[in-house]
Amino acid sequence: MQKDSIYAAPLGEVQDFRFDDQVADVFPDMIQRSVPGYHTIIQTIGKLTAKYQQPDSLYYDLGCSLGAATLAMRRNLTAENCKIISVDNSSAMVERCERHLQSFRSDVPVDVQLADIRHIDISNAAVVVINFTLQFLPKTDRDQLIQQIYNGLKPGGLLILSEKFIHSQTTENELLIDLHHDFKRANGYSELEVSQKRTALENVMQPDTLQQHARRLSQAGFSQQTVWFQCFNFCSMLAIKS
Repeated sequence: MQKDSIYAAPLGEVQDFRFDDQVADVFPDMIQRSVPGYHTIIQTIGKLTAKYQQPDSLYYDLGCSLGAATLAMRRNLTAENCKIISVDNSSAMVERCERHLQSFRSDVPVDVQLADIRHIDISNAAVVVINFTLQFLPKTDRDQLIQQIYNGLKPGGLLILSEKFIHSQTTENELLIDLHHDFKRANGYSELEVSQKRTALENVMQPDTLQQHARRLSQAGFSQQTVWFQCFNFCSMLAIKS
């Protein structure tokens, strides 16, 4: 696993963060050292897939990056006639995801697509995963995507939504940010790396509050929803279509 040192040296100008070849090469290290509880979230995506799987159904990983959630789903799928559709708009991620998946044998087919998740058809779905992806979409497009997912889920279908969030209260929000930065420092990131990465993400990642997520899910039609994981300002939610 290649170490993430993208922001280790001073940059004259910090460019907006992009999921390019440079990021794809170090992504496993970057996300493990940056997202608290990431391994737990991936493992639980697999367990939830096993619990909510349905035969003759599709399973979606929207914003699949290197395919960690896809693999977790595939390892736990035992129902008949299932297929996973994994989508990402980064060619660097899609190329590596396809190679990664080929390293593990399975009878469950996976269709890896280079596409914008806002423009794909979602239908006959038993489980849909959006793992730290919605936060990178324009806020004006988020309601529509969640609605598309709800409409495309089968009755009893599950949405797993993982996100970085902002707290609605300023003091609490600053505390969660500080705790997250401490987490990154404890994982070997320098003050310079923390600062430059934050600058790179300012214009491309705009988190919502937990209240905004709950409203969006309810508005789409999800009557059952909960936060099942939280560490600092990172969380994972699940919503079930009745």
